Amino acid sequence: MRQIDPDFLALPLRRLADAALQRARELGAEHADFRLERVRGETLNLFDAALEGSMDADDLGYAVRVIRQGTWGFAAGIELTPEAAAAVAEQAVEVARVASAVNREPVELAPEPVHDRVTWVSPYEIDPFSVPMKDKVALLADWSAGLLKDPRADHVSASLMQVKEQKFYADTAGTETTQQRVRVHPVVRVMGAADGRFDDMRTLAPPTGRGYEYLTGTGWDFPAELATLPGLLEEKLKAPSVEPGSYDLVVDPSNLWLTIHESIGHATELDRALGYEAAYAGTSFATFDRLGELEYGSPVMNVTGDRTAEHGLASIGYDDEGVATRQFDIVREGTLVGYQLDRRMALLKGLGPSNGCAFADSPGHFPMQRMANVSLQPALDGPSTDELISRVERGIYVVGDKSWSIDMQRYNFQFTAQRFYLIEDGRLTGQVRDAAYQATTTDFWRSMEAVGGPRTYVLGGAFNCGKGQPGQVAPVSHGCPSALFRGVKILNTVQEGGK
Repeated sequence: MRQIDPDFLALPLRRLADAALQRARELGAEHADFRLERVRGETLNLFDAALEGSMDADDLGYAVRVIRQGTWGFAAGIELTPEAAAAVAEQAVEVARVASAVNREPVELAPEPVHDRVTWVSPYEIDPFSVPMKDKVALLADWSAGLLKDPRADHVSASLMQVKEQKFYADTAGTETTQQRVRVHPVVRVMGAADGRFDDMRTLAPPTGRGYEYLTGTGWDFPAELATLPGLLEEKLKAPSVEPGSYDLVVDPSNLWLTIHESIGHATELDRALGYEAAYAGTSFATFDRLGELEYGSPVMNVTGDRTAEHGLASIGYDDEGVATRQFDIVREGTLVGYQLDRRMALLKGLGPSNGCAFADSPGHFPMQRMANVSLQPALDGPSTDELISRVERGIYVVGDKSWSIDMQRYNFQFTAQRFYLIEDGRLTGQVRDAAYQATTTDFWRSMEAVGGPRTYVLGGAFNCGKGQPGQVAPVSHGCPSALFRGVKILNTVQEGGK
């Protein structure tokens, strides 16, 4: 287990927190919390083995959030002195005072035990920021150059995103947490053309809460996957266009994670289900009156939220309200049984304690209810992907995410993929092109006949889940096994586009 970086611990964390919280108390705040964080991000982009662009950003600051007369107040600052922190607390209380005149819904928070001077560090081996940039560029360039030797690869792009997030939190109840986590996302994409067609094929390696070791053999075999890309692209370029209709689907985790994100993850955020979140991507069909009753999917559907999953992008020890994170049920045997909660939403609907879903993406942003690692659970003795395919007479095997579309209620959707393989009499018979699967959320998940076993389970995800105004982004993972769905509508996207 790594330790929190000494240079972060050397910042005047407690002095600033004490000054801010004391001033908030003096001005009558019923609750106040202080959050100082440093977020460092680096992005590298290569095209045809040459560095095309790089970005290295470092965001350091702090925020004070208060409740005064049942009203939120918030302010942020960057000057690291106790006097400046106290002044920021004064600004937050003043915001609450002004806003209280129009507030018609007093803010209360679900109780949470005090967590006194606790620390948490994500599991990683090599800090990606300790690796010289030239070495990272060299590795991506080497991968790219190897692919460019293949005549089937006309161009190759490669990128690496990495983030280190450090947070110190303290509140007037006595909780104090200090945390550090890293995440990385390497992507390689091969582009080519044949017979008047142009397309691409990219790696399926998901973003992960690991360090630089992920690129050098821990958690993913990049050389093995890279070697397959030109051949997969060649097959895709020569593949026939799909015949639209109803098909049985076997959906690989590399594609299904995104469907989970859009149709379950966002739909079961309680603030969205209650209408508090509406302007950014809409509300949810999974309204609170349907809790415990909505048949979300088939009996083999068991979905959890989890902010403790190993290497999960949304995993953390304590959220941005000082809540100890945990795993919790969202869908059990096909029925909606829970939501993702922060402290206010939990108390508002009498659902007990928060399940640790508050997050702010920078020191200048207010924490909001954000997504946990929402995951479809495998069957303990479930089948392999090959066994699921063997159960299909006429169907399609779906691999890798690509484009997607879903309505403002998280209900009507369609998804495409990196690759679609035709299944005939239980065997894969080659790729098809121009396909998308379309359904409503409940029809799709109710058509799920079987889920694979633990060996088919993969943790996918993204760095950039968007929500809120002003907009914030959050990293989140979604684990799932391969799964078998019966009778799903397949569109031909070229025909649908009128071409």
